[in-house]
Parts: sequence; C-alpha cells; structure tokens
Amino acid sequence: MHGEIEKGYNNFLKPIASQNQNIMKKKVAKFSILPILSGAIFFSFSTKEAANLEGYATSSLEPLEYTVPKSEEMPEETFEVLKATPKLGKSYIGFKEALGFKESRGNYKTINQYGYMGKYQFGKGTLQLIGVYDTQLFLETPELQEAAFYANASRNKWILKRDIKRFVGKRINGILITESGILAAAHLAGPGSVKKYLRSWGATAFSDAFGTTLGYYMKRFSGYDTSFVQPERKAKAVINIA
Repeated sequence: MHGEIEKGYNNFLKPIASQNQNIMKKKVAKFSILPILSGAIFFSFSTKEAANLEGYATSSLEPLEYTVPKSEEMPEETFEVLKATPKLGKSYIGFKEALGFKESRGNYKTINQYGYMGKYQFGKGTLQLIGVYDTQLFLETPELQEAAFYANASRNKWILKRDIKRFVGKRINGILITESGILAAAHLAGPGSVKKYLRSWGATAFSDAFGTTLGYYMKRFSGYDTSFVQPERKAKAVINIA
C-alpha cells in the first residue's frame, strides 16, 4: 500500500518538474542572450579587424629621435622667393651684367657710404669725364647708367689699347690677362692704376676701400667678349630723353 502511494506521488510530481525545467530553460535563454547582444552592439562600432602589430616592434631599432619643431619654434615663413637670373654667357651683356651685380647687385638707385652711385657704382668725377653732371637724373634713369657704362668702357679701352695689345694672353701673378679683365679692373680703379699694375707685372698693387684688388677683378671678369666696345678717346654717355 505504501509503495503504491509513493508511485502515485512521483507520477504527480513529474509534470510539475518538467514544467519547472521548461521555465528555467526559458529564463536561462533570456538572460544568456543579453551578453551576446551587448557584444554584437559593441563590436559593430569597432574596427572589423584588430591590427596585428607583431611585425612592427621597435625594440630592435636604434633610439628614435624626433626633430619636428614645436609650434612656437616654427618661423612665420618657411620659404624664400628666389629670383631667377638668365645665363648670359661670355657676351658683352654678360660682362656688364656680371660687373653690375658685383658692384651693386644690379640696383640702379643705390648709393654706398663713399658716394658711389647706381648699378655700376660710378663716382662723380668719372661721370663728369663722360658728360654726366646731373646725378639725380643719373640715379633715376637706367638707360643713362647703361650708356655711362659703355662710354666709360670705351674711353678706358682707348687709353689702354697699347697695354691690351701687349699683355693679353700673358700671365701676371698666375692670372691670365684678358681684355675683359683689363676693362673690369679699369672700371674698379681707373685706367692709370691698371697701366701701373700691368707694366710692373703686378708689383704695383691696388685695392679699393673694400679691399678688392685689381688682380681679383682681372681674374673674376676674364674671358668675356668685349669686342662690342669700340675704343673712343672722348666717349660720352648720350641718350634721347623724350
């Protein structure tokens, strides 16, 4: 009798236990899906692939040095505008432009501390010899300065014509003497000083207020074609002013 009661009781409990297990499974499934959904949402906002940095280790490299300046150390302008100058070769134009650049960097309106004026740094005395008396007009007129350069070279070439014939092709103090070098030196120091230098074979030296020597000019401006300059004893700087 006792066995039958126990058997009936167990049969009564089986549906209840099965129902409780189903309820527990639903609860477990309900709470288990929350972490999965959270993980899916998190990774949807992350990169699709994690970067593999194993091949990028720096432990075996030399110490890294960073040379990027701080913002306060950066200059306001980090570029420079360069002016391109044409290559004029060894022509007469190349000769006078090279000499003008050496004298004043091609500035027609400059006056140095010794009173020498313009692109080719003429003194008042030399200008008067070639017919220029208005220094203000001279400074304001590039064409007059170019005419003055030619007239002065023409006059110097006439004065030095015998020395040009005698010394061109010779060497003095290791410097090859050329006609353009002689004319450049005469522009620096005058034809009289050039005569003394050549005829003494370099023993009579000359340098200007900045220490520039005749030998330096003869070397720097050698080899230009100055055949365009015609020797004229009384050459004058003449232009037509409208």
